[in-house]
Amino acid sequence: MFDEILAHKNSIIHELDPRTRIISSLILSFAAALSDKFLILGIYFLISLALIYMASIDFFYIIKRLKPVFLFLLMIWIILPLTFQDKMFLKIPFFSFSKFLTLSIPGLELCAKITLKSITIVLIFVSLVATMTFASIGNGLHKLFVSDKMVFLILMTYRYISVIEHEYKKLLRAAKFRGFKPRTNLHSYRTYAYIAGMLFVRASNRAKRVYQAMVCRGFNGKFYTLDTFDSSKLSLIFIFIIFAITFFLVLIEAWI
Repeated sequence: MFDEILAHKNSIIHELDPRTRIISSLILSFAAALSDKFLILGIYFLISLALIYMASIDFFYIIKRLKPVFLFLLMIWIILPLTFQDKMFLKIPFFSFSKFLTLSIPGLELCAKITLKSITIVLIFVSLVATMTFASIGNGLHKLFVSDKMVFLILMTYRYISVIEHEYKKLLRAAKFRGFKPRTNLHSYRTYAYIAGMLFVRASNRAKRVYQAMVCRGFNGKFYTLDTFDSSKLSLIFIFIIFAITFFLVLIEAWI
């Protein structure tokens, strides 16, 4: 989800403080996830589209990012309408293929709500969080008083995921050079178990070497950065607007 390419653009969103973006994304995503009215969900969806526009993100890039979400939603649209029932609508099916295959109205409504919520939340995080560098995200989390150990764990995990993937490809390539062909048999399962074990051993050894190298360079349990983020008027206005809109929408939903 975090693409460094998106962090090197010029837009209103990119000028905001990382803390403002993280808090705003959490507020909007939680509010959208807890909403249960189509009207309110539609407004949250429009807000997410507005944030995408403000972040100057290409439309085709968004479609590419949403492909995994679409596959997940497709599975939901296939299963839920045929399985989900509500006591109020048991006798009023939307469409019936046979005695055992019936499209229910509550199932279709639930699918539509899940679709709106999923796409909205992804768009919110892409526009507000994925437009930062990972170092900026770590800095923002640190200034929001998230535990230093948790911040270090997130940053180091992000940094070394590609390294672990490279090690896995090396081990798999070595196995194929020795004649290994993946199949659904005991030998293949045993080989993948050996690869997973070797991957764990190599990752553990590399972690020790990385820590020793960091200590040799004066690491004392803290990361220092040259990037400083001050709470500008734009950030304060933005988060105030987000708070106000979310609070207003929550009141409307409670009133409806």
